[in-house]
Amino acid sequence: MAQAIPTEWEVVPGAADDPGKDLQAVAKRCRKKVTQRALFAAGVAMVPIPGLDWLTDVGVLVRLLPLINAEFGLTPEQIERLAPDRRLVVYKAISAGSGLLVGRVVTRDLVLRLIKLVGVRLTTQQAAKYVPLAGQAVSAALTFTALKFVCEQHIRQCMAVARQLQQLPAPGSS
Repeated sequence: MAQAIPTEWEVVPGAADDPGKDLQAVAKRCRKKVTQRALFAAGVAMVPIPGLDWLTDVGVLVRLLPLINAEFGLTPEQIERLAPDRRLVVYKAISAGSGLLVGRVVTRDLVLRLIKLVGVRLTTQQAAKYVPLAGQAVSAALTFTALKFVCEQHIRQCMAVARQLQQLPAPGSS
């Protein structure tokens, strides 16, 4: 039995079911999740146990970045279900925009490489932790801003890829 070609094509999963689910709405929802998780990580950074904050940061990112990919329809599984020409557009957009984590399986090693990009902040965070009270507050603030920065960059990269896909004609509409 032949599979019917969909008359409508959606870039963001669930957009056909929920007309309000455009890229800005998805980004807003992702940013809310990022803020919640960054606040959690900042709270952990206040605890004066060396290394606990790093483990928390990595754990938060390993869970959060795949969620952002999924919201934009850009997990490896979602990309593989695209038609070959659309998959090619995604991979080109990812490589052109240096989307390190867009469309990839997010691993601890990959997150550690990403964290090195904001290494100065996190090194300062570790040093600040040893100054009583004020240092812990600085450490928490740096954790929060570093996680927000990393995730915001990822959200913007996902949005750019999704926008390029939205500009393509729907499959079967020649």
